[in-house]
Amino acid sequence: MSAPAPRQLPLPLAAAKEPRGPLIEDVSNAAARAWLADPARWPGGRLCLWGPEGVGKSHMLADTAEARGWRLLHGPDLPALPEPGPAALDDADCAPEEALFHLINANAARGLPLLLAGRAAPSRWPVVLPDLASRLAATAAVAVEEPSEALIEALLLRETAERQIRLPEATRAWLLRHLPREARAVRAAARRLDRLSLALGRAPSRALARAALSDLPGFAAPDHDASVAAAADASRDAPRLV
Repeated sequence: MSAPAPRQLPLPLAAAKEPRGPLIEDVSNAAARAWLADPARWPGGRLCLWGPEGVGKSHMLADTAEARGWRLLHGPDLPALPEPGPAALDDADCAPEEALFHLINANAARGLPLLLAGRAAPSRWPVVLPDLASRLAATAAVAVEEPSEALIEALLLRETAERQIRLPEATRAWLLRHLPREARAVRAAARRLDRLSLALGRAPSRALARAALSDLPGFAAPDHDASVAAAADASRDAPRLV
């Protein structure tokens, strides 16, 4: 009788937020860190961090807002007439245009710093308001690059150490070859691996990792790993990994 097909366990990239650890310094975020260290250098008191999802923009915004006592705002939730004040606005490229224009003007008029983050450089945001486009084009922007291999490895080491997961060196190397190059993916993978290992009472291994992450590209379980996923289904006490 053939083994049951492995159950797919979705990687919760949008899971509930966990406490963020300290930012790991890397060549990919070096330029952004240099600019964030000295807001007095920002032309017009305004700076935008830009880059793809998962490279640490939100982490650096939150750290900066917390360290300097600034408000931390979210673009889609920006009110129509936001109050002026030192602020860090995440997902600024998703903010309502009128509200973003008002916040930029209000802070600029008072000489107050404004930190933005978006997926593209602000001069490339597809805005309709000509005056807002002009303000965005005049905003200093610094790219946050894709994380280096050293950063991905450091993140995996930190996430597994915090969960007291002892990964065999060969398993860690295999994970590093296959994991998406995003910090949140590394965190989610460590969380799922920990939960499945505890549920089955088994030490982490390549087969267990493949079963826990089987829905991701590069992690499809071959026949000889199907027994691990089948055991997960059979374990009544196992928490559902979603």
